[in-house]
Amino acid sequence: MTPTLDERLDAVVQGPNVRAAVAAILKTHYDAARDKVAARLANGLPGVEVARQYSAAADEMLIALWRFTTQTLYPSHNPTEAETLTLIAVGGYGRGVLAPFSDLDLIFLRPWKTTARTETVAEFMLYVLWDLGLKVGSSARSVEEGLSLARSDMTIRTALLEARHLTGDEALADRFLTTFREQVARADPRAFIAAKMEERDARHSRAGAVRYRVEPNIKDGKGGLRDLNTLFWIARSLAPDSPLGARVLDDLLTARERRTFEEAFDFLWRVRGHLHLTAGRAEEKLTFDLQPEVARRMGWRGRGDEPAVERFMRRYFLTARDVGALTRAMSATLEARQQKNTMSLSRLMPGRKKNLGVPGFIEDGGRLSVTGPEVFAEDPVRLLSLFVCADTHDLDLHPHAFSAVTRSLALVTPKLRRDPRATAALLHVLAHGQRPYRVLTIMNETGLLGRFLPEWGRIVGQTQFNMYHAYTVDEHTLQAIGIINDIWRGKLEGDHPLAHEVIHLIADIEVLMLAMLLHDVGKGGERGQLEDGAIAARRACERLGVETRRIELVVWLVRNHLALSDYAQKRDVSDPETVRAFAELVGDPERLRLLLVLTVADIRAVGPGVWNSWKGQLMRSLYSAVEALFRGEDIERIDPMAGHHDLIARAARTGAAAEATTGKVGQIERTTEIALAARDRPGLFADLAAVLAAAGADVTGARVATAEDGTVLDVFQVQDGADLPYGQAEPRRLKTLIAALEAAARGEQPVAPPAMPPATPRRAVFDVRPVVMIDPGASAHATVIEVSGADRPGLLAELSRTLSDHDLSIRSAHVASFGERAVDSFYVTDAEGGKIVSDELLTTVQVALEAVLDRTPEAPTGRRIVAARASARDVSDLNRPLRSRTVSLPSEAR
Repeated sequence: MTPTLDERLDAVVQGPNVRAAVAAILKTHYDAARDKVAARLANGLPGVEVARQYSAAADEMLIALWRFTTQTLYPSHNPTEAETLTLIAVGGYGRGVLAPFSDLDLIFLRPWKTTARTETVAEFMLYVLWDLGLKVGSSARSVEEGLSLARSDMTIRTALLEARHLTGDEALADRFLTTFREQVARADPRAFIAAKMEERDARHSRAGAVRYRVEPNIKDGKGGLRDLNTLFWIARSLAPDSPLGARVLDDLLTARERRTFEEAFDFLWRVRGHLHLTAGRAEEKLTFDLQPEVARRMGWRGRGDEPAVERFMRRYFLTARDVGALTRAMSATLEARQQKNTMSLSRLMPGRKKNLGVPGFIEDGGRLSVTGPEVFAEDPVRLLSLFVCADTHDLDLHPHAFSAVTRSLALVTPKLRRDPRATAALLHVLAHGQRPYRVLTIMNETGLLGRFLPEWGRIVGQTQFNMYHAYTVDEHTLQAIGIINDIWRGKLEGDHPLAHEVIHLIADIEVLMLAMLLHDVGKGGERGQLEDGAIAARRACERLGVETRRIELVVWLVRNHLALSDYAQKRDVSDPETVRAFAELVGDPERLRLLLVLTVADIRAVGPGVWNSWKGQLMRSLYSAVEALFRGEDIERIDPMAGHHDLIARAARTGAAAEATTGKVGQIERTTEIALAARDRPGLFADLAAVLAAAGADVTGARVATAEDGTVLDVFQVQDGADLPYGQAEPRRLKTLIAALEAAARGEQPVAPPAMPPATPRRAVFDVRPVVMIDPGASAHATVIEVSGADRPGLLAELSRTLSDHDLSIRSAHVASFGERAVDSFYVTDAEGGKIVSDELLTTVQVALEAVLDRTPEAPTGRRIVAARASARDVSDLNRPLRSRTVSLPSEAR
């Protein structure tokens, strides 16, 4: 017969090194139990049940260790009352749920002062647990110490709210827990609830206050498990004798909300379990490199053009939104009850009501509320006019009103969607509101915006699996709307002076805001983002009753919202051909103005640090040239070397000259700009790019311009490995780099390409499709070659070296990186400076460039990385030529 766990432990008491032997036995048993739970999780066991089984496995291990320690190793046959000891589980473990690598939170509880035996028992157990590699949060306290700390320390009170007796003296544990719960029942709950709300806000601030960041913290982030736990704690504080606060939760939430609560809790626990097992550690952040494997483990599959990882992450963000709604719903009920005591729980201030002169709406304690649940049933248009009122009076929404909206979404019918009053309310908030980002965000989180505007509903929570976008599609769009409002109000005049000037010349601000609201509703569509977006925008505007002329303008903006950034960043804006082509596409000054403001907001809302002055300068240059063309002025080639005449003069004397300007660190500038002037020669640009790569300078943007006299100006934007301006932390590195660039420009030393470093896990996870496009018609004097593929150190050097090896001269280059993807455009000529006319040569070059793009760094060592298809960035539709006469040679033609 196989010996039991207790029998195996008892057998080692007489042997050498008892602690090591005990740890070995427990590790084998505990690992086997945890492996069984992990297998059940993989087979689809619900997340909460998995968490309970992990907790049960820990219980079994700890109880066995306690029995061995207290009865076999350090027995006390006639213990005094002072020697009694009990083990209590607290925190999440006390609630009976654990993730695979969660901490074990324990209290060694004694009646009074410590004794030698109680110290010995606790010490041995903790050493064994540490030998097992477990993280243990432990404390040893007397009953009075525990009760006293619970009165003064809200964190300790929180942990004890979920405490349970694990093993040891049961009477001692019961006496302590009963006294503690009586103490909680007698206490005023408002201070505790206020502390939990403040703690939640601080936690959100640390983990990221925006609910829809594309790499969320599933435990501490907004809409994560801690938010649900906070509701548990509040419920338990109101009814400490109720198991898990169930009685309070059932009383505070509707049946539908209770189901949502349970579904969210189960989903988040499943995600957390798979996340821990995928990472092999207690990882709480759902980073890019972990998302595809977690999605696979949870059974998600791709559908159409939407990969499994994006479908999974959309479900995550919809769940996070539900958690936010549940928090507001519970707060609404709590506040309604507490107002009987003239005290608001979440603000701890008197609940003052004020008539706003709007039927059905009141100001309650400084927030907008409703007079009763019947308000919306009487007139469903009030669902939208509520938010007009909130914006007009600059009021946040009261939890009671928020819950009333979420519980009234069934009133949003096709009739309401076509009601002119409802359309007017939406347009007022969108285009004429004081704070459209805040108001539309609340409207979105209630679910009303997606219900009223179905085209919007399909992008709520939608993610794009790439490193370029920091937020979900809906959050990105709402931030862009807020940025337009800030530009209008002059808050960003210093960053965007042209946009600030132009926006006040726009004739129809509602068209701009409607286009911004709808610009990304085509994401994930079968026809492509732009075409599907245009179709959806037309359908939405027609249903809203927008005039035909305005509909056509909105649709044009949605279909072409990428055009300005594409032309500015991928083409030579100093070339009259580029200016004329873009002017032909735009057609008139009003569209040009609309497109400029929309593009600035769209790029800036992608994420922190995406917008910079380089992009701004390119767009301003193109805008000014096209505007001049519309005024009837003749356009000539813009001098691309303007502003660098001193540098060029020095280069004429010395052969090469360089200078650097470090940008400020913040939301706008995160790069160092290095400009170098030199006499042109074959392979020069490739040599400079190789020097930069060897120095660890990450090129985030580059321009090359060649003058008629053979002087070339190379301008690079570079960062260090921490995404900060190169040389800011170590100025000597920047000085050394400039000297090396000048030496390479003068040809004083050979430049070897740097070795390709191994990929980082975050980059290795992206499967980026390489694309090579060749456009012989974009310029009268050169052929444009555009390449796109997975970004990596040294890529620019390899691409430019490949062009040089085929005797092509780079007359102009436009280099940009977008997260994991590099998009580089080169204006090239043959060795004599003429246009390339050989299709055979272009095909050869294409194949060679594709070979460079197909080279991938070695996979990182350690855990297996599951690659997933990266979403194409929205600043460049890589399957779409900029001009109708473009000859595209996609990589699939190989």
